[in-house]
Amino acid sequence: MRRPEGFPSGADPVSRETDHSRLTAGQSGPAGPPDCDPVVRQDVPAVGGVCPSPESYVPPPSIADDAGRPINASGDHTAPVRRNSGVPSRFETPVGGNVPAVPQQPHPGAVPDSASDTRDTPGPAAGGVAVHQAAAAYVSRETPTREEDDPPLAMEAMRAVQILNPSGEVTMPRPERTRVMGVANQKGGVGKTTTTVNLAVALALHGNRVLVVDLDPQGNASTGLNVPHHTGVPDVYDCLINSVPLEEVAQEVEGIPNLWCVPATIDLAGAEIELVSVVARESRLARAIAAYPGHFDYVFIDCPPSLGLLTVNALVAAQEVLIPIQCEYYALEGLNQLINNINLVRKHLNPKLEVSTILLTMYDRRTRLADAVEQDVRNHFGDKVLQAVIPRNVRVSEAPSYGQSVMTYDPGSRGATSYFEAAQEIAERGVKEPVSRNA
Repeated sequence: MRRPEGFPSGADPVSRETDHSRLTAGQSGPAGPPDCDPVVRQDVPAVGGVCPSPESYVPPPSIADDAGRPINASGDHTAPVRRNSGVPSRFETPVGGNVPAVPQQPHPGAVPDSASDTRDTPGPAAGGVAVHQAAAAYVSRETPTREEDDPPLAMEAMRAVQILNPSGEVTMPRPERTRVMGVANQKGGVGKTTTTVNLAVALALHGNRVLVVDLDPQGNASTGLNVPHHTGVPDVYDCLINSVPLEEVAQEVEGIPNLWCVPATIDLAGAEIELVSVVARESRLARAIAAYPGHFDYVFIDCPPSLGLLTVNALVAAQEVLIPIQCEYYALEGLNQLINNINLVRKHLNPKLEVSTILLTMYDRRTRLADAVEQDVRNHFGDKVLQAVIPRNVRVSEAPSYGQSVMTYDPGSRGATSYFEAAQEIAERGVKEPVSRNA
């Protein structure tokens, strides 16, 4: 393709490839050096000027890539892909216009190095300095800021060691007298059995001798302590009806030192009917506990969810009443009736009986109702309410299916920690009123 006379050099974008190929083949022409391209070269004069010769051409300052080679250096290499390639119109200049310096985007893996400065590069360094400053200001977003270790796991392990107490060095205060505590509430499903089992295990793991009397015909406390309670096993029914000594039916709990359990079988369901015609039917359990030859620091009596003769036997045998209260309205509705029955037993059968401990269970911090119930209970009972609150925790519900308490099933869980704090608070309250030990 021949160029018309008088047509300015570099003004025909179609003829650039033809001129370039002709010059590459060794032909000469008015189009200038082979690399005279307004898009690539930054020192091209305005339209109508003369393109410099290849001998006098000085390249602009080069920008090094990741391998340390200049981007515009000769050699077989692949140019880095521009990040904002989707908007190339920013860096395109119409043919014949002045071409500005194209800023290069910093590579994500590039680290600014003072040794690879562009000051030693001949030629104008305005574009190189701008790119160097942009690369120096680049900070990778993938820089790790979190610590390697996870503090919650370490705290959970510390709580587990504290609760299990494998060395036996940590002990809870032992009371000066045997504390017989009846865990009672006529409403079912408030956590009586769960509270009895976990408090007993927590106290036994820290140096206290504990006896659990399962007075519920369902035998859930025996299940939670993994004590056999099938038909034919000596149980609390024999003590109440047949006057069998308590030490003959008490069983040691496997894996928990200083803990014994008197199991309950299905035979106990008919005990209330059979006790109607028995002399001194309300104090049968009290005499059985008093005749035990050994000494216990704590005796927990798991009461059934009713106010029948079995619960009356527990209230007569106990000196203190521990009432678990579920943080719901129905639990408060029957609390008044329970207090009235306790007052009747104190007046006619057991003058030493008192409500000493209130424990809030199944606390759900996400609901306003739980906060309202807690405030009402604390305002009414005052210091009798433990500061420790038992939250809703799935580990507490899973533990009985494995024949364990939550203290041994998952000692680092929130449920185990809460019951441990409750047991510690009960133990500290017991040393405030020293009384001589019983034989």
